[in-house]
Amino acid sequence: MPMPVFTFLEQYDFAGKTIIPFCTHEGSGTGSSENDIARICPQARLLKGLSVHGTYAGSAQGDVENWLRKIGMAK
Repeated sequence: MPMPVFTFLEQYDFAGKTIIPFCTHEGSGTGSSENDIARICPQARLLKGLSVHGTYAGSAQGDVENWLRKIGMAK
């Protein structure tokens, strides 16, 4: 994750909140982001994230819709 995201997560209390990570990338996927978020925000509910290769971001609507349904955020 970019350092500004680490700083943001460290400065606020996410206890009892739900965090749903998503990103675009150029080959790294989510990397260690989900593990890092879980470590920084141990009292938050962390749902499975989505990473989309930047090249395909413009055509990822179906992937995003499927992901949102899978994590219970859309019908």
